[in-house]
Amino acid sequence: MTAPVTPASPRGEPRPLRRPELAALAVSGGVLYFLGFPGFDLAPCAFVALVPLVVLLEALRTGPTRPLLGYAFLYGLVEYFGGYAWMNAFLEEFSGFPPALTLLITLVFCAALALFQVAFALVYRAARAAGAGILPTVVCATVALESLYPMIFPSYLGNALHVAPRLAQLADLGGPLLVSALVATVNGALGELAMARRLGAELPRRSLAVAAAVFAASLAYGSYRVAEVDARAARAPRLDVAMVQVNMGTFQKREDPYEGHRRHLEQSWAVERQSPPDLFVWPESAFTFYAPRDAAIARVVTPDLAAPVLFGGLDRRLVGDGYRPFNTAFLVDAQDRVAGRYDKRYLVPFGETIPFGDTFPVLYEWSPNSGNFAAGTSLAPIVSGPARMSVFVCYEDLLPAYVRDLVRVGRPNLLVNLTNDAWYGDTHEPWIHLALAKFRAIEHHRALVRATNSGVSAFVDPVGRVLQHSGVYTRETLRAEVPLLDRGTVFEWAGSTPVTLAALAYFVAVWVRARQRRVTDGGSATQ
Repeated sequence: MTAPVTPASPRGEPRPLRRPELAALAVSGGVLYFLGFPGFDLAPCAFVALVPLVVLLEALRTGPTRPLLGYAFLYGLVEYFGGYAWMNAFLEEFSGFPPALTLLITLVFCAALALFQVAFALVYRAARAAGAGILPTVVCATVALESLYPMIFPSYLGNALHVAPRLAQLADLGGPLLVSALVATVNGALGELAMARRLGAELPRRSLAVAAAVFAASLAYGSYRVAEVDARAARAPRLDVAMVQVNMGTFQKREDPYEGHRRHLEQSWAVERQSPPDLFVWPESAFTFYAPRDAAIARVVTPDLAAPVLFGGLDRRLVGDGYRPFNTAFLVDAQDRVAGRYDKRYLVPFGETIPFGDTFPVLYEWSPNSGNFAAGTSLAPIVSGPARMSVFVCYEDLLPAYVRDLVRVGRPNLLVNLTNDAWYGDTHEPWIHLALAKFRAIEHHRALVRATNSGVSAFVDPVGRVLQHSGVYTRETLRAEVPLLDRGTVFEWAGSTPVTLAALAYFVAVWVRARQRRVTDGGSATQ
């Protein structure tokens, strides 16, 4: 989508855009953004989602600041309200609040996120005033803010390309930020094209050529990388994994925990009657009682199963002066021993912990439904036969830097995520969650096994393609042989830091150049 062409005035300047036109640009851009985001999966929309914003910011670039920020905020509010529409349904189902209050909470949450676009507008205006071009400003502002702006659920413009594995392979070089840079490059070039048409100026051939070259190079690199990883995966040893999805709602599991445990066993026994796999994977909160001590855990949790079982459960251990619960992944091996465990380290605020709750315990009295879990401390892998697994629980699969730490320490040949998305009901969220998790496979070129309680469970190959997936609110058992790869990637070595530093360095260079120009112009004026 390009901005509407407005007739030029006799002086060669475009007619100023009226308020309805500015509002239409903000709303249309926000709609394009969330349509391109995972959940809607209209990826081409992501390549033009910033074009209306560029036209809007250019139209208001030299005027008062308040209208600029207001329209940028409107863009962001539409963008996030569309992308997080599932939140309202989630709050209505599980909070018990009336619909008006859940809508208000959702709007407040989206308004906080919309400040991202306000920050984008401020950075854009300052960079353009200093003489920066449209294309590099769009790219560097996107990368810098995606890296630095705080978000509870990290998301990136480049996440739209989870449906295009060849373009998404850039993540093995610079993580999702580099994929965002590709999408922003196309947006920046098309933004310049839209402005050239609006001004009646020459086409921005250089910027269009740069965008075309970057896109072509990304596609060529991705095609090479997919072929290379596929070839290694074909030669790699494989692990036969069976995943169990029992389809029980969050409240149902709490009210009848024995039924949840029975379903996991029943479906696993059915698999073993055909042929035992190398490993069973059950999701987060598969066992909702506190796990017994090591000697009894196999007898209680995984009786009569010949294959090892990796499952999510509750543990309770002494922390300081008292016992605290842990959200833990346990591995019970074929000899009925606890052969490994991983305690979740990144706890969900207000669900598993209250920020500053350890400092101010009274907060737990005010919010008795919030968990008081202790965070884990270990990054060690869990080993089962030939599989050396980096395991992460639920929300942690959204954190590229954290999974990178797990991989750097554990040197795994398989990634495993245990999740319970039953909280979110039959909404877009489980599909969005899977889409974002796929990038962890691409960043490290390891297969990802993702087991959930009620969907979406999936096997993801080392280049981010979904080999099998379950539905949402379905009872299923998935089984696949996954390759065990352990060769490192550039992202594993360097992370996204070089991408962020390059963006910040560009803005520093623009500021230095602008300052030198002001000094030179000032000196010339005094002569």
